[in-house]
Amino acid sequence: MTDTAPSAIPISGQVALPDGRVELTPGSPPPSGPYANEDLLPVPVAKRTWTTYNFSALWVGMAHNTASWTLASGLIAVGMDWKQAVFTIALANLIVLVPMLLTGHAGPKYGIPFPVFARASFGVRGANLPAVVRALVACGWFGIQTWIGGEAIFFLAGKLIGSGWSDTGKIGGYPWTMWLSFVLFWVLQVAIIYRGMETIRRFENWAAPFVLVGAFVMLIWMSNKAGGLGPLFDQPSKLGWGGGFWKIFWPSLMGMIGFWSTLSLNIPDFTRYGKSQKAQTWGQALGLPTTMTLFAFLSVLVTSGSQAVYGQPIWDPVQLAAKTDSVVGLLYALVTVLVATLSVNIAANLVSPAFDFSNIAPRRISFRTGALVTCVLGVLIFPWKLYSDPQGYIFTWLGLVGGLLGTVAGILVADYWILRRTRLDLTDLYRTGGRYWYDGGWNWRAVVAFLAGGILAIGGASFKPLIDGRLVPALSSLADYGWAVGLATSLVLYLGLTLLVRPKEA
Repeated sequence: MTDTAPSAIPISGQVALPDGRVELTPGSPPPSGPYANEDLLPVPVAKRTWTTYNFSALWVGMAHNTASWTLASGLIAVGMDWKQAVFTIALANLIVLVPMLLTGHAGPKYGIPFPVFARASFGVRGANLPAVVRALVACGWFGIQTWIGGEAIFFLAGKLIGSGWSDTGKIGGYPWTMWLSFVLFWVLQVAIIYRGMETIRRFENWAAPFVLVGAFVMLIWMSNKAGGLGPLFDQPSKLGWGGGFWKIFWPSLMGMIGFWSTLSLNIPDFTRYGKSQKAQTWGQALGLPTTMTLFAFLSVLVTSGSQAVYGQPIWDPVQLAAKTDSVVGLLYALVTVLVATLSVNIAANLVSPAFDFSNIAPRRISFRTGALVTCVLGVLIFPWKLYSDPQGYIFTWLGLVGGLLGTVAGILVADYWILRRTRLDLTDLYRTGGRYWYDGGWNWRAVVAFLAGGILAIGGASFKPLIDGRLVPALSSLADYGWAVGLATSLVLYLGLTLLVRPKEA
């Protein structure tokens, strides 16, 4: 039997429950050695307790955040009207939900996090390749969200303290008090993540409705400023529905998909705590597309209103909230921004890279150490530069991220669903010489598919404002479809290479 062929023969060291969930044989010693630690081992069935509500609340908490707001309002800033922006975001989230559910399946079934799941296709050692790529992307996101949170603290303190806080000496183009606010928010997140996953689950449960109420409050405030809801709906598209719109639509759609392409990979980090497949499937289906579309709708209406009131769209909600004359209103708005940013940053951008970095050296790097590494790297990528321009934010940062991570998603789906038919050997995921060891711990088929898909997906993309020019100008025609190109290329190529050159027999 080849490594990738499904088998009806029971696998030793694990037991399957009637509902399809699998765990290590009770009473048997857990996997040990250089590729295992407590954070990476399968979650026992008894501790897989997350319900449909928990997953829905997780998505509400993650989707209702400042970056999601700027994602939608940024489309208004580049010329779309509210209908075009909401349509683009709704379609993107329906598309990205599919790989989200497919990769999320391994979580409640086996209780394993993303980097361990990736070992089945990339190899026990090779899984570090997609894990590190995913982790570095999360570091970028963590930095951006931390900058947003620091900005909220800066404006909040400035309203309370006055010009003595806001009009200070500048360092690197920003007041030194802005940098202090950035550091304070950074420390707050480190303190929360150190309390573990159960604290995160409880935080998401109450943060989700709080943030949604805050978004409606901003909508009411802006409609009052604009003289009713009419002006919010009446702002025309600068693009129309002709060639100008479609030229912007495709890279925008890929950017919107790229926004959650990170979670479409590492969603097993959360679904591993799922009570059942039904809980994660319904929780995500109810939580992601509906929540993102509603929040996008609120965002584009408020941004359209800012265009009607102030003459130009203000895509940053912190900058917009700072324009209110009410101290109470400003405090509420900025506290909402802080809660929303904490919610998504901890869940989406600290949990996952913490597992990813732990996977590099399980015996030396714990979950908490991995989280601290993420926090440090998140500062070193200069998030204030990425976030300063909606053009670069959507089309460069999100487009590149989506294209690169789409290639990993294609490989995971091909391996787990098509080749293995969702059947994994838990013990072999943690040891040398097993069916997932391949050649020295690496599956070269997955590496080749990843590199080929990545080059086609982002090789022809514009890297501005990061760098000038394109890496492979001949591929520029594929750049607007990066995520789809990367996923399709890697999926087909991985399947072809695996069927042509079978892995060694287990």
